[in-house]
Amino acid sequence: MSQLHELVTALAAPWVVLSPRSGQLTGSGAEGVYARDRRILSRLRVTIDGREPIPVHAVERSAAAHEYVAMVEGLGDTRHDPTVMLYRTREVDSEGLTERITLVNRSRTPIACRLDVALGTDLAGTAAVRSGAAAELPDLTPLPTRAGESGWLHWEKAGTRVSVSADPGVATMPRLEPGEEFTITLRVRADVPTSTTGFSIEPPADRAPYGVRLSCDDKRVERWLQRSLDDVLALQLAVGADRYLGAGPPWYLTLFGRDSLISSGMLIPVDPGLAAGTLRALAAWQGTKVDPDSAEQPGKIPHELRAEVADHGGGLVLPAAYYGTHDATQLWITTLHKAWRWGMPAKEVSDLLPNLRRALGWMKDYADPDGDGFLEYVDESGHGLANQGWKDSADAVQWPDGTLATAPIALCEVQGYAYAAAVRGAELLEAHGESGDEWREWAAALQERFRSAFWVDGYPAIALDGAKDPVVGRASNMGHLLGTGLLDADEEQAVADVLAGAELNSGFGLRTLSTAMTRFNPLGYHTGSVWPHDTAMTIQGLYASGHGAVASSYVDGLIRAAEAFGYRLPELYGGRGTDEENTPTPYPLSCRPQAWAAASVVAAVVAALGIEPDVPGETLIVNPAQAPWNALEVRGLRLGDEVLSVRVEDGVLTVLEAPQNTLMRANADSAK
Repeated sequence: MSQLHELVTALAAPWVVLSPRSGQLTGSGAEGVYARDRRILSRLRVTIDGREPIPVHAVERSAAAHEYVAMVEGLGDTRHDPTVMLYRTREVDSEGLTERITLVNRSRTPIACRLDVALGTDLAGTAAVRSGAAAELPDLTPLPTRAGESGWLHWEKAGTRVSVSADPGVATMPRLEPGEEFTITLRVRADVPTSTTGFSIEPPADRAPYGVRLSCDDKRVERWLQRSLDDVLALQLAVGADRYLGAGPPWYLTLFGRDSLISSGMLIPVDPGLAAGTLRALAAWQGTKVDPDSAEQPGKIPHELRAEVADHGGGLVLPAAYYGTHDATQLWITTLHKAWRWGMPAKEVSDLLPNLRRALGWMKDYADPDGDGFLEYVDESGHGLANQGWKDSADAVQWPDGTLATAPIALCEVQGYAYAAAVRGAELLEAHGESGDEWREWAAALQERFRSAFWVDGYPAIALDGAKDPVVGRASNMGHLLGTGLLDADEEQAVADVLAGAELNSGFGLRTLSTAMTRFNPLGYHTGSVWPHDTAMTIQGLYASGHGAVASSYVDGLIRAAEAFGYRLPELYGGRGTDEENTPTPYPLSCRPQAWAAASVVAAVVAALGIEPDVPGETLIVNPAQAPWNALEVRGLRLGDEVLSVRVEDGVLTVLEAPQNTLMRANADSAK
């Protein structure tokens, strides 16, 4: 059985196909055709005269279109050259899957054979597939075709109906003369019932290619951006006209609070409408009541939205609308602020001010249940996430000896997000004629409390546990504090010094946990692995706080990792490091592509260029810093309705295109 990281992913959300490099779907593991949180097909297997063709090559032409090449033994010439080939062209779009299976005779003699396509489905939910519960499900029995219904095969379960058409059929006996070919075309569609929760997973109206263009003396950066933006298009979903990114196929292809906000925030310079759509889509589900079962609270932004309850196994059962995140609300505020500064239309910003006020209110009224002045979480439902930061696995917060921290837990980065949200929320309020004094005072008080409670041995602790003791140990969490404003310059220097060390810097990115920790595991989900978005957010903070050399080392690590993974960075990968291996070890269950991993290249490039716009204030700062390239040119970055294009070569900045009537301050001293 292939692991998830070994499967080839064809994607046009909400449709996705996961298969081995053979193209065959055998029903094992995570293999299958998926849409809207269901496995639509679990088997799609081609045989010729009862035997499977021998895989030769898999070509990923785009995120959505692949070709699988195989040779057919026992037919054609008897020489060593293969002369009878099978080509499978697979393409997914917003409506479903189309697969063309073509048998080609390049031998000197006619051939005759039997070509069969075996299809089957269990219509299992993605949560059941991931937990392994789907392995016990039998294939469904095909149903008769309804009057006036297109398709040849049909299955139905819990209101979801799958239809497959095959032209000319799935069991044929072609006879081919030399040079001839024969094609079967399959089309797979699915009708999904209307969600009772009011949320459904739908495709965007279109997927217009991005206009941004990048050239670099390190061609790996060009390939990384091109592949990533192709994946970003394929990951897009929508609520009405509001686009957002599904977090990652197949488990997370829906709207997430934290993931979708971080991803769209990183992508504002190339697609500002994506962030605006994400903000509105999440605002529509902002909490209105206190519900311990779903973790909903007034003003809170949800963790994830699905069409139905998801049973992930092991006692983790999440409601369709689940609010168990202690950082998405702050990230919603800071994403709104960034979108505003990058030129989000004034009317769209003002329309979200009521949601901003409620989000700020949540931080003060609900996020600090014990009133100690810090934002902490505890799962009150008994079936939700034990940890509610981005590192949400059960062992994500631990002491140096491996002992797990006890709840309620106040993560260090959650305090940093809250400080930034309060200050930037105040700025938004003030720009719209309201007072922000309350939130500036709240932020200043949080800053002083943090300085007193979190700093240990020259760095900020991972968290405070339920006894209010600082959970010591070096971890990537501290990187998220940079650029939030919570730390002063000396404190930022201390964090940058820790991040520069080999305990956290793997050479392929930032380890989630230091190698000095007892339970460090380079393939631990949050205990030693490398997550591209985690690294990219730290890169943003390092550049913003003036630590370009350390930031550049991490950018270089992501470039090396991108090259190793064919420029499609996975959700996470191993943290062994360049001193132990030439390429990073894949993590067996990582999603690939994944939204915030795909967005990381834009975050890294824009941060290295030091682009800081204030469209409402008609100012623009471009301050390039040290980076692992000598020459880089970016054209087509978006500043509201205007365009920004710049080139940096050997430390010399050239602004090629910029908004008119904007006060620009530029500094291209790359030594800084």
